[in-house]
Amino acid sequence: MHTEALFTPLRLGAIQLPNRIVMAPLTRMRSGPANVPTALNAEYYAQRSSAGLIISEGTAISPQAQGYPNAPGIYTAAQIAGWRNVTNGVRAHGGRIIMQIAHNGRNSHSSLMPDGALPVAPSAILPTIPALTKDFQQVPAEKPRPLETAEIAVIIGRFRQAALNAIDAGFDGVELQGANSHLIKQFLEDGTNQRLDAYGGSKENRARFLFEIVDQVAAAIGAGRLGVRLSPFGQYGGIHDSNPVELFNFVIGELSKRRIAYLHLIEARVQKSV
Repeated sequence: MHTEALFTPLRLGAIQLPNRIVMAPLTRMRSGPANVPTALNAEYYAQRSSAGLIISEGTAISPQAQGYPNAPGIYTAAQIAGWRNVTNGVRAHGGRIIMQIAHNGRNSHSSLMPDGALPVAPSAILPTIPALTKDFQQVPAEKPRPLETAEIAVIIGRFRQAALNAIDAGFDGVELQGANSHLIKQFLEDGTNQRLDAYGGSKENRARFLFEIVDQVAAAIGAGRLGVRLSPFGQYGGIHDSNPVELFNFVIGELSKRRIAYLHLIEARVQKSV
């Protein structure tokens, strides 16, 4: 295999990369109190800034979006300031970095939620993976509370604001976490979405949540600074769809029309519920 191409520049939407090596997002759970990135986060990313592009660990768009203890957020001024230290360090080494923004949905625990509320999801369907408490204890998953239709627009707005906050913190763009059983994927697939409103039923309705997020984020920061991550055949946490080929052919076609910067597809590593 010829490796020279890996070290040639690449234009990715509005972002110019010095080479074609991309660091995938990796959950670290190393943030400090109030989910604020620390000097350790800044050191970690700066050490990897020779990659053409770094995609950050999944970062919660709101307190309700948190899914892991000590995972970072991007919804407070302190978090934005903490992330700015990270991006300054990457920039100092000539790197590029985008933020993966996420809502964990049902893959969370009440100890991480505001006021100890239940995690939320499209439908009240129990995950098949355990949860982590705020004290890093592994416990059985809790059945999530199904979102009211009016709440969905609020979450979409949180994605938009998180994208603006990421740009304010010095990131080159954002990636929507629509893979690995996060909330966007929970809406997409009929094994986790049994809603009867405009966000459930047909593939068009189930994809509405994703497309409305994409449209709002693109309007806020530009489609050329937006990527989307999907895992079409992943079944992590018991998630599944009755016709994934039809669903994701449709979703990918619609994303292409929106001319986002890139589509990040990952191959399934878990074919059955775990």
